Amino acid sequence: MCGIFAYLNYLTPKKRSEILELLVNGLKRLEYRGYDSAGVAVDSANEQDIALIKKTGKVAVLEEAIKAASNKLEVGACLETHCGIAHTRWATHGVPSEVNCHPHRSDDHNSFVVVHNGIITNYKEVKYFLEQKGYHFESETDTEIIAKLIFHFYKKHPNFSFRELVENVVQQLEGAFALCFKSKHFPGECVATRRGSPLLVGIKTKTRLATDHIPILYGKDAEHDPDHRPHGRAEIPSLPRTGSTEFEPLEDKQVEYFFASDASAIIEHTNRVIYFEDDDIAAVRNGILSIHRMRRGGTDDPNRREIITVKMELQQIMKGNYEYFMQKEIFEQPESVVNTMRGRVNFQTKTVVLGGIKEHIPEIKRCRRLMLIGCGTSYHSAIATRQLLEELTELPVMVELASDFLDRTTPVFRDDVCFFISQSGETADTLMALRYCKQRGALIVGITNTVGSSICRESHCGVHINAGPEIGVASTKAYTSQFISLVMFALVMSEDRLSLKKRREEIIEGLTNLQEQIRQVLKLDERVKALAEELYDKKSLLIMGRGFNYATCLEGALKVKELTYMHSEGIMAGELKHGPLALVDTHMPVIMIVMRDPVYIKCMNALQQVKSRDGNPILICEQGDKETMDLAQQHLEVPKTVDCLQGILTVIPMQLLSFHIAVRRGCNVDCPRNLAKSVTTE
Repeated sequence: MCGIFAYLNYLTPKKRSEILELLVNGLKRLEYRGYDSAGVAVDSANEQDIALIKKTGKVAVLEEAIKAASNKLEVGACLETHCGIAHTRWATHGVPSEVNCHPHRSDDHNSFVVVHNGIITNYKEVKYFLEQKGYHFESETDTEIIAKLIFHFYKKHPNFSFRELVENVVQQLEGAFALCFKSKHFPGECVATRRGSPLLVGIKTKTRLATDHIPILYGKDAEHDPDHRPHGRAEIPSLPRTGSTEFEPLEDKQVEYFFASDASAIIEHTNRVIYFEDDDIAAVRNGILSIHRMRRGGTDDPNRREIITVKMELQQIMKGNYEYFMQKEIFEQPESVVNTMRGRVNFQTKTVVLGGIKEHIPEIKRCRRLMLIGCGTSYHSAIATRQLLEELTELPVMVELASDFLDRTTPVFRDDVCFFISQSGETADTLMALRYCKQRGALIVGITNTVGSSICRESHCGVHINAGPEIGVASTKAYTSQFISLVMFALVMSEDRLSLKKRREEIIEGLTNLQEQIRQVLKLDERVKALAEELYDKKSLLIMGRGFNYATCLEGALKVKELTYMHSEGIMAGELKHGPLALVDTHMPVIMIVMRDPVYIKCMNALQQVKSRDGNPILICEQGDKETMDLAQQHLEVPKTVDCLQGILTVIPMQLLSFHIAVRRGCNVDCPRNLAKSVTTE
């Protein structure tokens, strides 16, 4: 949660107005990560101090505040070298307010400022230490201790480099964080680091870089680095640096650096990025970016760093003709599901190849059990496909909420295969569960939508769902792409089973027609909008189904809660008589999913139970199923497909319904209150 954006230009003349515009636009791209307050830090007009501008509310409010202060900031001044940092906040410690907003400062003179994504779990202990040293705190946040701690080290060791000061700070912090520092004592320099929260740097030069693969020095070799000096003794022990690598332009020294939580914030400037690993410390000094490793290890080859070319088009993260990102992403699903299957499903030969896990398939087939682990929508995609996985793999399949999985310290064995599902690839609970399973020797398979994410890098193998950028906080197209990715895995696992050949071909045929069928479902938009007019003022909504459509009930209820702030519950229709039936009366809105699948008769029994209690259910059913439609006054028809793919078609009306109710209730569709897109804190 929270979005970090920093910009540093070296020997690249920019007006202060251009720098501020870059920072604000970067925050706008990251606003889906946090939107209760925002702030920027740039050099003030006399360039000897740092100016902080912070505002509660959305980034647009900050933008107006910057315009109001333009005369004071001398926005027309041209700066050849400058570092600016910015932040959009999703509150964890302290209510949204200007004093709790980032960047946070070390003292009244803004000697050091810092922006932070994550949670510092030992901040109370560090705060107590600093209070004993005479420091006073102005905010309720855990971040302020970081700014004051680096200032404390600076006063004790004024000869330390900026990067060395950050090293001393980071070793004292516990929790998950990404940090970016600026200081008036180190003008034109920027230092950034991460542990558990995402952070990357984009590099823009007029000429090519010296190389895309740079060696990292370790041990005694690192001591020859001219920036290395002994730390000496500090009141809090410090860690020596163990390795470093440098990136600089080959010829022209002009260079621009963009630090960000997400590649979407920098793609309009450069597609050349480096993803940081845990405990990396990146420092820009005299236009040279050096990456120092505090300890040996990491998920990639520890002896090299690679600059990655990000394949993301700017228009993909723009709204286009749609009013909301979520609306755009719902209507992108005919294309996103095809992108998920592209190059993997051969519809002529009826074969499926998943290159990311191909080499591990024999090992997976020998495993004890499959474990699918995720949070929220990703968890629901696992529930949606569990039945098919059990059918086609003939293996026991466990579906786990990552947070509960960790709370129980679940037994994990070396012959388990654990799937970790996350749109962002940075979900804190899922990432911690991944590391828990990895330590116990299980094979780790990542299912993510973000290349270079922590889950992507720390998995042994995986599937990139290729859904494209998803900006709306409430996930839509990522859910259907995760769904299809797991279906494709089930097909791969059953490819050598002659007894399952007919079933596999039936599913592949269903995948062939999926794009057009989704387009047909999206034509229900106006009918769903009319239905939203009837439901928007209700206090609660029950969604019932079973079998392959139970996950749709859970996901549909989650979307309603996320977007409309209305209470909603997804109910297993088989459990109706065990409590939920008491909620049903003539005033309770009920949506029931009744498809012509193996549990059709059981769903019809549940429908009759609801009607006999004066319920007036709204049905989601198959096109042309007049017998079922006659049992309800209102219904939404979706095309017929193979039973295990029905959940893709039935969830789209629920996505549309939650969207239209939210709009009708005046809710913020793309940025629901109290939520953020990438949940990087526990």
